[in-house]
Amino acid sequence: MLNERFVELTKAYKTLTDEEIRNNYIQFGHPDGKQSFSIGIALPKFIVTEGNGKFVLLLYGILFGVLLPYTVGRWWYGNQRYTKDNVLVASAGNLFREYKPGLTGGDMIGTMSIGDEYTELLNGDHAHSGLAKIEKKIFESVDMSPTDKLALSKLDDERRRKALALLWAYLGRVDLEDNTLNNEKFQVAPPAVTLNNAFTTIALAFGNLQPIMTSLHTSQNLIQAIAPNSSPLLQLPYFTPNVVRSVEGEHSKTHMTIQKFMKLPEVKRRSMTIGSGLLTDSQYQTAVSVARRIPALELCKAVLRVQSEKVITPSSLVQLVVKARFVPPGCEYVPPVKESDLVIEDIDEDAIADAQTGNATVDPKEKEKKTQSEKEDEPEIQPPLAHAPYFARDHSPRWHIFLADVKQDRMAVPPFTFTKFDKPIFDDEGKPTFNVQTMKMQFQAPPQVGSFPFVLNIVCDSYIGFDQEQEITLEVEDLEKAAAVAQEDDISEPDEDSIAGQMQALKTGQAPPKKKRVAESSEDDESDTDGDAADDTSETDTETDTDGE
Repeated sequence: MLNERFVELTKAYKTLTDEEIRNNYIQFGHPDGKQSFSIGIALPKFIVTEGNGKFVLLLYGILFGVLLPYTVGRWWYGNQRYTKDNVLVASAGNLFREYKPGLTGGDMIGTMSIGDEYTELLNGDHAHSGLAKIEKKIFESVDMSPTDKLALSKLDDERRRKALALLWAYLGRVDLEDNTLNNEKFQVAPPAVTLNNAFTTIALAFGNLQPIMTSLHTSQNLIQAIAPNSSPLLQLPYFTPNVVRSVEGEHSKTHMTIQKFMKLPEVKRRSMTIGSGLLTDSQYQTAVSVARRIPALELCKAVLRVQSEKVITPSSLVQLVVKARFVPPGCEYVPPVKESDLVIEDIDEDAIADAQTGNATVDPKEKEKKTQSEKEDEPEIQPPLAHAPYFARDHSPRWHIFLADVKQDRMAVPPFTFTKFDKPIFDDEGKPTFNVQTMKMQFQAPPQVGSFPFVLNIVCDSYIGFDQEQEITLEVEDLEKAAAVAQEDDISEPDEDSIAGQMQALKTGQAPPKKKRVAESSEDDESDTDGDAADDTSETDTETDTDGE
């Protein structure tokens, strides 16, 4: 006991006086350094009890030999049943067979009913129960074309027929007067949106413009629960077909958009919507409030260019830069767009400007990396969820931007989809910020020289009547003209130590060659003898040397 106490005192003394021992104590908590230790595992008593070993082995065999392979196999083969668009492979095959170049909105609704995704929802007796009642209701209430009615009546598959009838009931907002049928009506919409996205992918592979546009508009119809060719005003709460007829007119052949409705004077809007059989004052206020919260994207500027170049050459990588801002319908004051917000930044041009001012201390590639890292750190702003009270899912709006060749009715550049933006759309009080958003897309230019007129399309998948179109022309110049333009811009043979040389180095990424210096000679030297000329060799005139020899 006394010896142990003495040893502890000695170690404590050395810990205070010896630096190495003190470091051991600080790092490992003991003067002698790292100590050995053991870790035990607490097991249930019945596992280690003699005679239970065979049961433990049997349990492990069931877990790792049966349950684990079954779980992994079920997950693996379950994933194999789905495509990258999250639809069943069988459904994708059916959608492919239903593709036609001239699809209409009604045809698209019929195509959405072909998916096997409805099998689980409409299994057993649910495949045909209430079908006659649904068909009767939709034929009376929904504005279906004779072709769509005939297509529904000709279906022999009861499951598909009921799925299609439920889709039309959902799009027509028909009350089926049965809780089970109403629940099924709302449950068929989300699978239909997924199937429609898969059909869009198929249509893009063919490239025909009409089926693609029809598919994009069908997504709007499904999310807003509005039948094809119906009024966009039905997106507003409490707006019924009676209210829409009061606004648009009894025999109007065209529909009024929400933007046009919100541009009407307040007094006129109230007179058309408030009254007996129409809206109350509180319902009108709610509808107007919702309209002023719709994120309507307004195109400000669109430019086709090649990074750091003034002309577009064949097969070059073209960048489509779109400047737009969100302007909700009915805004009382919309500030003008600032010119500074429409400027398209170019990293290489900034580097050249730095070289002109003598501040070229950062390599342009490093500056580009820094700018990209700063953009990654910036928060991405997501728009508010779509106002879709009938859609049984929360849905965030998406905007598809693409170029179309209207003359040939073909898709020129496939859609780029945007779900997040770099600046806030609404402030903390819910008011629009009118910030100009920048969206960039890249695609390859045509391999031939010429002028290519396109139509720039911006389509939102969640709201009807907010599509944007603008004509834009892609000018592809030949390489000779591009070289001529570059030669005009560049300074010929700039010195390595000059500012011009620094500018060229920043643009090309290579240091310019040092300028060769040739000794000046007088007229008397030029009239010297052939022997003297042979002795005076020149670095720039090799023919003279040959003649002298």
